[in-house]
Amino acid sequence: MTKEDQERKRITIIGLGLIGGSLGLAMKAAGLPGTEIVGHDRARGAANKARKMGAIDRAEHNLPRAVERAGMVIIATPVLAVREVMQQIAPDLPDGCVVTDTGSTKERIVEWAAELLPPSVSFVGGHPMAGKDTPGIDSAEAGLFRGRAYCLCPAVNAHEDAVRSVAGMVTLVGAEPLYMEPKEHDQYAAAVSHLPLLLSAALFSLLRASPAWNDLAPMASSGFRDVTRLASGDPRMSHDIFLTNRDAAVHWLDRMVEELQRYRGLLQGDTEELLETFARVQIDRDSFLAEPHPRRLEGEEPADVRQDMMKSLMGGWVSERVKKVRELPGLMREAGSTGAEGKPSRAERIAEDIRRDLDKLEKKKERRNSEESKEKDRG
Repeated sequence: MTKEDQERKRITIIGLGLIGGSLGLAMKAAGLPGTEIVGHDRARGAANKARKMGAIDRAEHNLPRAVERAGMVIIATPVLAVREVMQQIAPDLPDGCVVTDTGSTKERIVEWAAELLPPSVSFVGGHPMAGKDTPGIDSAEAGLFRGRAYCLCPAVNAHEDAVRSVAGMVTLVGAEPLYMEPKEHDQYAAAVSHLPLLLSAALFSLLRASPAWNDLAPMASSGFRDVTRLASGDPRMSHDIFLTNRDAAVHWLDRMVEELQRYRGLLQGDTEELLETFARVQIDRDSFLAEPHPRRLEGEEPADVRQDMMKSLMGGWVSERVKKVRELPGLMREAGSTGAEGKPSRAERIAEDIRRDLDKLEKKKERRNSEESKEKDRG
């Protein structure tokens, strides 16, 4: 191995909090023969602790020296700090170096990379869809990214080898690379990551400001704690996310307000429609938890969402769920709710929809199996 090859096997992590520390631990656990992992953090205590934990091989407190001879530099700082780090390291980055980040927004960061990094460097934006509500190196763990999506947004001029290198790192730590455009990433992240953060903070601030808080607090159990968990996150990170993704966050927040208004109408309206809504939401969410839908490959036939949902609910669980959905409206009518005699309720109609979808799915599977069998016979 040449000296140049050895230098290219140095990986520098800038920012040794939860994400940077976990990346270091995951890469060390995976085993990278001949690779040195160098760590830098403004807080010397965090860098020294990362070294003692085994997340890095060496702590380098001088930032320019930390990136010297590095083949890959990972910037794992809050979003607004990424720009400052890029400015500071740009003069010292080796030619051919690959720079990536872990920021929760991507469009602005990709713009900063184009503005600040030298043309001899390839930038590949990154965002691991993983985290905890307890920030800092003490919460870092090697398995944090296992089985999680890891968004990659390469700059337009990023070298193909650089993209492969970052994707290899992502796979090494147990995550799944998910390629997308920076603007697309920010829109989707605002929906599935940033909106929950807003709702978590808003719910807690609403109830905490209530004059009845001293009576509410003793009753706040697992449901309240689960929904408000994200409010315990790093406030700097939350601030930076919304400052750099304001429009997308406002868009989804407006949509959420509309949805809450819809639910308000349901609460004041037909009890069966409310039951149908909760039944559909439960089935859809349980389906997602059982089998999260992967991103479709190019050329792959679009999946029928409802058939995918039914597939993940095959078996006795579906039968039991349909039975419950069918029985509840009857029990409610017996308890005094009104309804046209002999007319199917909405809940009964949704149960019938589910049965029809299951039948269609079974027939589709039978046709597919039959076609595969014929193909084998011809082969």
